[in-house]
Amino acid sequence: MATVTGKRKREEHSSKKIPLKKPASQKAVTGKPKPATKHQDTPASSHATTNGTLAEEPIHIQIVTGSYERVLHGIAARIPSTDLQRQPAKPTNGASTSSEEVESNVTFTDSFLFAAHVSAIRCLAISQQTDDSGKRLLATGSSDERINVYSLSTAPPPQNAVGKLPSLTGTATAENPRNKSLGSLVHHDRAITRLSFPTKTKLFSAAEDATIAISRTRDWTMLSSIKAPIPKPQGRPSGDTAGPGEIPAGINDFAIHPSQKLMLSVGRGERAMRLWNLMTGKKAGVLNFDRDLLAQVGEGKYSSGEGRRVLWDEAGENFVVGFERGAVLFGVDCQPRAILRPSPLSKIHEMRILTLPSSQGNVLALSTEDGRISFFTMDAIIENENGKLPTIPCIAQIGGKEAGVTGRVKDFDILELSSSEESDGSVANWIVVTASSDGAIRLWTVFEDDLAMGMGDANKAPRQVGRPLALHETGNRITCLGAFIMDGKVSESDEVEDVAGAEEEVDSEDSDEE
Repeated sequence: MATVTGKRKREEHSSKKIPLKKPASQKAVTGKPKPATKHQDTPASSHATTNGTLAEEPIHIQIVTGSYERVLHGIAARIPSTDLQRQPAKPTNGASTSSEEVESNVTFTDSFLFAAHVSAIRCLAISQQTDDSGKRLLATGSSDERINVYSLSTAPPPQNAVGKLPSLTGTATAENPRNKSLGSLVHHDRAITRLSFPTKTKLFSAAEDATIAISRTRDWTMLSSIKAPIPKPQGRPSGDTAGPGEIPAGINDFAIHPSQKLMLSVGRGERAMRLWNLMTGKKAGVLNFDRDLLAQVGEGKYSSGEGRRVLWDEAGENFVVGFERGAVLFGVDCQPRAILRPSPLSKIHEMRILTLPSSQGNVLALSTEDGRISFFTMDAIIENENGKLPTIPCIAQIGGKEAGVTGRVKDFDILELSSSEESDGSVANWIVVTASSDGAIRLWTVFEDDLAMGMGDANKAPRQVGRPLALHETGNRITCLGAFIMDGKVSESDEVEDVAGAEEEVDSEDSDEE
């Protein structure tokens, strides 16, 4: 058979449909994510932008999850703008609407799915958009002592993305060649516990070796390493997972002040919180948790008493230390101000702080073991008459038994959509993405006025807020989650490069047929 000339190949290619590349799940052995093809006909201005504006076009959200099964899963969710509008209330005859019963127009597309580590993925972090190239950095930490770093595209996938191979879940597959693996970091010799991108140029990582490493994202060089002291043995508290003869040690969590000059950390095996000076890399002080404070927050005699989470507010005036079944609000002077405890009592997993656009007030969101996300206003404090610390009331909640959610919410993220100047209250202010250990990802819309209505009377039971948007089953036991709005635009150089790569793939297929 005579060979086809290059001119004839280009003519045949113009009449052919360029096939998608193989799904990322078929390339798990390579360890590199190969997610979704770009959306070439949708400008960045037609989607929700980073400054909080909302357009008429549907928005796209990139969701990344890690799991006990070592799987790193990327999911792109397409949400029509009509689903973000306030819906009229429907009669329920006294019964609440379950998130599984809601009819949704949200479509999910698998971006990548592969085994990223050799053991369970424990944490991940997503940076802000690096530059005008439309990329974000993703870091994942595991029990295998490694930190994997990836570059993710912020361009939405095409609407008609369909995988070449049939899927067991029925979810479409859309790869993006601009999603790349940047390598692995081996700055720690124990399991990674926390990751954070405080700026576009720095990555902070903590591990069970009681160190916090600071890496530069330009060349991934470790600039500094902060070493926390090993705590003294104080018995074996319940829930301790240290080996026989070992002392429980390691950094549970850390929080960086908005000024980038101070950092707080809480560790295993010690009932204290440490303050670090990031300008010098030295310890600036230690705050011990007294027995009365631990008793009020639910840490009994046989509990560890260690801080599990720590979080600064946006202004840097207050911070919250989370324990197993409660949290404490501290002022910038490190003095405890109030106690936060979910009702009914339940174990706390993650914490987030969001700022109300109209009043600039702070609201703390806690995810619990019984499937709820509870909201606490940090500006309303109820004084106690018995001399104990005041309490902060719960003003609203998402999920729980009322919404048909019973599995623990292992992690969640809050994405801001619109501001008060551009929204008349008919468009949702936030999208809440929750991940459960049973593998379910749920999307909820939350309006600011719904949270504000719960601030009037602190003696009332918390209001059930949030309208369920969609439910997606991943099939993996999720341990961590991150999400961002895909508002990027594909550059011309990337378009030329990707089209050239597609032409080469078509030419290779033609040569194989010959």
